[in-house]
Amino acid sequence: MHELLQTFPVISEVKVAWGEMDALQHVNNVVYFRYFESARLSYFQKINLSLDSSQTTIGPVLAETNCKYKLPITYPDTLFIGAKVIDIQEDRFTMEYQIVSQKIDKVCTQGQATCVMFDFINHCKVKLPSKITQGILDLEAC
Repeated sequence: MHELLQTFPVISEVKVAWGEMDALQHVNNVVYFRYFESARLSYFQKINLSLDSSQTTIGPVLAETNCKYKLPITYPDTLFIGAKVIDIQEDRFTMEYQIVSQKIDKVCTQGQATCVMFDFINHCKVKLPSKITQGILDLEAC
């Protein structure tokens, strides 16, 4: 399984909940974006990207996200969600995700998200702080 996620510096583990299933007896399509969000937040913790509004007035907002469903996921299962940054620009970065099912030992889902740094006081995008850029580069180099 780890060979399926070897290029991802952050891997989150999530157990599929019964309530995430839909009428067709597989995980509902909306839930995958929550899985991606959990992996993204784990990545942010690794690079010390604070989301605490009492500590910072800037932070990442989603500009775009997508999901490619390859195989259905069903309860019970444990998922491993890889997250990595595949592009860094002046004011944004793009992350890639990959979900692997422990039950079937295959990649079930792939996705991407572009996060733009945003100033919540002035309501405008801002440059990616150099400490965040360096944190991403250091984590991706591992």
